[in-house]
Amino acid sequence: MPQETGVSGSTATRLDPHPPQQPAPVGERRLSVPQSRSGIVERCDLVAALLASTATVITAVAPPGYGKTTMLAQWAERLGDRACWVTCEDADNDPTTLWAAIVAALQRLAPPGWAGPELLAHTGVDLAAVPALVAAVSAIRGRVVLVLDQLEAVRSRESWAALAEFALRLPPGWQVAFGSREPLPLPVSRLRMQETVLEIGVDRLAMTSAEARELFAGAGLALTDAEADDLARRTEGWPAGLYLASLAMRAGVPAADLMVAGGDRLMRDYLRSELLDRVAASDREFLVQTSILDQLSGPLCDAVVGRTGSTRVLEQLEARNLLVVPLDRRGEWYRYHHLLRDLLQSELRNLDPDSVREAHLRAAAWHTANGRVGSAIRHAQLAEDADQVAGIVLTEMQPLWVSGRVETVRAWMDWLSRHPTSRYYTAIAAHAALIFALLGRSGDAERWGAAADTRLTDTVLPDGSTEAGTRAYLHAILARSGPAATRRDAFAALDGLSPVSPYRPTMHHTIALSYLLEGDLDRAEAGFAEAHDLAVAAGARPLVAMVLAERHLVARARGDLLAADQHLEAAVKIVESERLESFWTSALVLAAAARSSAARGEMPAARSHVRQAAHLRPLLTHMLPVVSVQALLELTQAYVDLVDPAGARAALQQAGEILLRRPGVGSLAADAQRLGARLGQITKSPPVGASSLTAAELRLLPLLPTHLSFPQMADQLALSRNTVKTQVASLYRKFGVSSRREAVERITQIGFSV
Repeated sequence: MPQETGVSGSTATRLDPHPPQQPAPVGERRLSVPQSRSGIVERCDLVAALLASTATVITAVAPPGYGKTTMLAQWAERLGDRACWVTCEDADNDPTTLWAAIVAALQRLAPPGWAGPELLAHTGVDLAAVPALVAAVSAIRGRVVLVLDQLEAVRSRESWAALAEFALRLPPGWQVAFGSREPLPLPVSRLRMQETVLEIGVDRLAMTSAEARELFAGAGLALTDAEADDLARRTEGWPAGLYLASLAMRAGVPAADLMVAGGDRLMRDYLRSELLDRVAASDREFLVQTSILDQLSGPLCDAVVGRTGSTRVLEQLEARNLLVVPLDRRGEWYRYHHLLRDLLQSELRNLDPDSVREAHLRAAAWHTANGRVGSAIRHAQLAEDADQVAGIVLTEMQPLWVSGRVETVRAWMDWLSRHPTSRYYTAIAAHAALIFALLGRSGDAERWGAAADTRLTDTVLPDGSTEAGTRAYLHAILARSGPAATRRDAFAALDGLSPVSPYRPTMHHTIALSYLLEGDLDRAEAGFAEAHDLAVAAGARPLVAMVLAERHLVARARGDLLAADQHLEAAVKIVESERLESFWTSALVLAAAARSSAARGEMPAARSHVRQAAHLRPLLTHMLPVVSVQALLELTQAYVDLVDPAGARAALQQAGEILLRRPGVGSLAADAQRLGARLGQITKSPPVGASSLTAAELRLLPLLPTHLSFPQMADQLALSRNTVKTQVASLYRKFGVSSRREAVERITQIGFSV
């Protein structure tokens, strides 16, 4: 079965056979406080207000050109090394990417051995992961100010839910500041009631007449107070408008002749006449062509425009204050000011669409060659080149998934679902089916699985595997038609998978599992031993642990209790030492450990393993039926031995629901019947409690302690509001409580806090 694991609720599953990886390094330019440039006015009053504020949350929200970044940067400079900065970008719509940047920004303030990076390496980030992140960052003592700028780039509900929860749980002495062009989806009303938020908008960011006079004086313009006051009034204090006016006056336009709109109502004709028309034709062409880029460097621009010398052009444009903003201290990376880029992109739309598409393809090729996968895919998408997107995704989805970036991979899948003609679509669909199966999203998994069977092509994939081999791999794991068919699919997969494919050990495990379901213990043990050796050689530690748990089951069935204990002890050691407790592959290990501990009378250890296994129950579905049922039956027996019939019935009922959908699982059906008969003989029933929760209720559980309302929980889980209401009522009844506050207290008491 798959060695995969990803993130869902409080559980994680990853779709890669290798150990967890550290998140990709975060570029220095994202973590650097923007540098002040000549002519920038000190926003003394605003900075003083920020320095004096005791608010834990600060928001700076205004249209482009109001100086949000300038104000926050001046504040950060005054704070010195206690300020940490992150410039947000499109990739931060995946919460794991966003939190990797935050952790990287905080790293220099952290004590030795700080757990933040390790935490990200072992799990992705979602709403339920925030308490663990807060606990990790709480190790950073003293005043800490975290600035997150350009948050308009972050649109995903998942990223914002995690940020909002973080804002409500800040450690003592911390402040977080958000800068955005657009309103922030934060629980502002709650923060206002708690008097913990400072809101800075257009009214406070607009420049005063005194600041306008200072700006003009810094530009070397000798305006009278009356002229400066008049321009401040006509621009409504809009800093960008005043700055553009200073450029125009330096070019010889009289102050009385200026036509500058206020707020974000910048007249493009003005920018065009006073900026673009004053640069050389070659520079104008360069600006328009490279406006497709979020961030610019000399080599990247060379690739896009098809000539050399871009580094010098960028340096000259920045030196002339033409709204070209440096992003690092070395002069390697830049961006265009939002106002300039908006204008340039309006000019870009007048160009030949084929030339724009070609520019995106060149950008995609450069980013691919330089390991910037997200940017490469974004430009390939803008070029509407589904084949190129699919080729990159097929190569990169597994390592990105294993780093916890679930939302990024999910977004790629959504885009490709709208482009089913791509060359590698069948293989993409097969992997998507596995991803959603491991997330417990059976409906999506079924849909993608059906898509994988729609086009029966045999395209050769980048790693040398065939699409037919990938499709057989999916069929073997889904185990829809019994052990013999599963085994045939697994052998077919081995025929089609590349000799270096990381999925070959999984197929050997699946073959051995099919023999176990038929009661052939000798072949099962031989197969598991081979799968174990292959998984060890591949460094697939999550799979190694699961295979060892299977060998424990075989040895126990043979009556070789010494070997059974040795295999299980080795499996548990891997899970605990490498922090794999939240992995799908660990469900069988933890459930078997719970049963074994209870059988030996080691009840505290058994209860601990039971709680850990219960967290994974939402991921145990009919889409991955064999190991899911194995784990649930082990968990049922553990509950029986712990004299918890309510927990045993809940686990067995979940196993029964899977067996109804996948009846061809060999001996497991008979095992479930025997356990059911034994449960029927237990007449004494202790009070219903947490162990009796259904998988759906367990999925809801981590959201109860958060800021989300019940309708928001429904949106988060893709359920109807009535369904969530019913599940909450059932959960309250099982906990013996009548309110959400009491339920949260009960969750903490019983050790289900996340």
